[in-house]
Amino acid sequence: MRRSLFVVVSVLGCDPRPAPPAAVREPPPPAVVQRAPDHEPLPPVITPERDDPNLVVPDSLVADGIPPIPRTVVETVGAYSEARSAGVFDWHPVDRSLMISTRFADTPQVHEVRGPGADRRQLTFYRDRVTSASWPPVPRKTADGEFFVFARDVGGDEFAQLWRLDRGTGKSTLLTDGKSKNSLGPWSNAGTRIAYTSTRRNGKDTDIYLVDPADPTSDVRVAEVEGGGWSPLDWSPDDGRLLVQNYVSVNESELWEFDLTSKQRTRLTQKTDTPVAWDEGAYTADGQAIVSASDIGGEFKQLMRITIAGGEVKPLTAPIAWDIADFAVTRDRKRIAAIANEGGSSRLHLYDLATGRERPIAATVPTGVISGPSWHPDGRHLAFTLSSARSPADAYVLDVEQDRVERWTESEVGGLDPTQFSEPETIRWKSFDGREIPGFYYRPPARFTGKRPVAVVIHGGPEGQSQTGFITRNNYLLNEMGVALIYPNVRGSTGYGKTYVALDDGFAREDSVKDIGALLDWIAARPEIDADRVMVMGGSYGGYMTLAAAVQYADRIRCAIDIVGISNFVTFLEHTEAYRRDLRRVEYGDERDPKMRAFLQKISPLTQAERITKPLFVIQGRNDPRVPASEAEQIVATLKQRGTPVWYLEGKDEGHGFSKKRNQDYQM
Repeated sequence: MRRSLFVVVSVLGCDPRPAPPAAVREPPPPAVVQRAPDHEPLPPVITPERDDPNLVVPDSLVADGIPPIPRTVVETVGAYSEARSAGVFDWHPVDRSLMISTRFADTPQVHEVRGPGADRRQLTFYRDRVTSASWPPVPRKTADGEFFVFARDVGGDEFAQLWRLDRGTGKSTLLTDGKSKNSLGPWSNAGTRIAYTSTRRNGKDTDIYLVDPADPTSDVRVAEVEGGGWSPLDWSPDDGRLLVQNYVSVNESELWEFDLTSKQRTRLTQKTDTPVAWDEGAYTADGQAIVSASDIGGEFKQLMRITIAGGEVKPLTAPIAWDIADFAVTRDRKRIAAIANEGGSSRLHLYDLATGRERPIAATVPTGVISGPSWHPDGRHLAFTLSSARSPADAYVLDVEQDRVERWTESEVGGLDPTQFSEPETIRWKSFDGREIPGFYYRPPARFTGKRPVAVVIHGGPEGQSQTGFITRNNYLLNEMGVALIYPNVRGSTGYGKTYVALDDGFAREDSVKDIGALLDWIAARPEIDADRVMVMGGSYGGYMTLAAAVQYADRIRCAIDIVGISNFVTFLEHTEAYRRDLRRVEYGDERDPKMRAFLQKISPLTQAERITKPLFVIQGRNDPRVPASEAEQIVATLKQRGTPVWYLEGKDEGHGFSKKRNQDYQM
């Protein structure tokens, strides 16, 4: 069964997931016995000298054209930079203790919490964040005691390696080759093997591997695949088959079954004239069917049941008018917890897996955004991560039998009063074609009088969605500067049906930019907003949207902030990492086609850089595998030549957005 894992993901953008040969037993990776120090030395905290009136730029950053930052600004922003969060990784296989992700130093690490409000005990200590971690589903030990497996990359490069950490000694043993991109997958039911993907063979395709973490020499490649969207989801109850997803695009994905004995692979979802998405998957208790979330036959992803033998597809539950964004199945495969995305907020549902009947939840689940559902092996306790406008992400547990929700962590917000943070208002405006575009509007406190400036914050993806979770440091703009915030969900955003998400594909790319133009019209009609003081900002695809808005609406904005954004679609597609290039071509268009190449060149902000006349701040990670640093460098160089005011901030040890606190603080 798929075991849900909380994964630390950049809020700036989403990376799409990525005759059969006999299993190939490869030689063990050269570093299988390499051990990492249990305490990597952490970088020193960079603070200004007491007699220096300005902030010292950390050695990890390159700041070009940025004026000195007075310490007085640092001090006023400080409290808003100290908010922490916690996200669920996994349950211990026996104890009722949670493994979570949280940060006490510079990066999120693995911690253990043994009960509601208990201390967070840190288990990993690295310069770089740990992105996922899981226990085996049954107790396993090496000579050095119990162990779990985790993934981490270096400097934000996203080429994660898998490691085994032995609790008795705190030592970590490398399980992968130390070079390729690897993704942690599900454990077998017996807890003796873990499935994972790796680009080890050619740097492009996400092949399927199995390994017993207690014996790194057991590593074996069980399937060669073509493409970067393959990922294992679940093991059959007898551990003889593997359920695997092939992600093609946000609107199209397939489910396959790999027989681990015969090496045969069977496609479980049929090819249709209209693309269909299948998200996540789990076997039923008898192993004769699978459960997945799909938009087959409708606009929204619903829980569906596929009979393996005949391929019959039937709804598992009564339909709802929203996407099922995630789900988790109990170890005994009797219950399923599903999270519905209701216009940017979450609702938790419980169902009987055999009948599809819903079990009402009487307990009060706080309003917010829920992610990472994970069942304890007892099938009674469901852990999940929840964040809201007035609370950072924290770990919660639902006791199904007692119908009670407990908050296991309560993350600090820098000494601020979270009840004073603004709640978002859902807004809609009509775009150029009459279509209504949704978004969230945060008003500053009432003490700020007169027309207020506004920041438009555009999400990445483009298959992403702004939701009602915690907005961290941006609360400073609201509470201390009186700046209104608007988070638009332009066409192409997920959460509003599969038709909506496809409206910006290919040659329709600039229609989403026009949605921002329509938002500027909406802003101009609001008496409480100053339409002469508008800032546009966004990351990843939102960075492209920011640059495009700076091109198209230069006369209607004051400035723009581009974070790891695409400046030229052609150079982006040519230089993004090989494992994701074809996945991005499905969304943006294939630059190898002459007609599409000409179109992509035409709409690229770099091509129209002479129209960017307002000040621009560009932020980039040197090790970004998604949007290469060259995308930032070329727009900065061009604007410098033209005399347009431009600041540039580069993180030497960062990737697709800043993940280290010292760099995030300087950026703020």
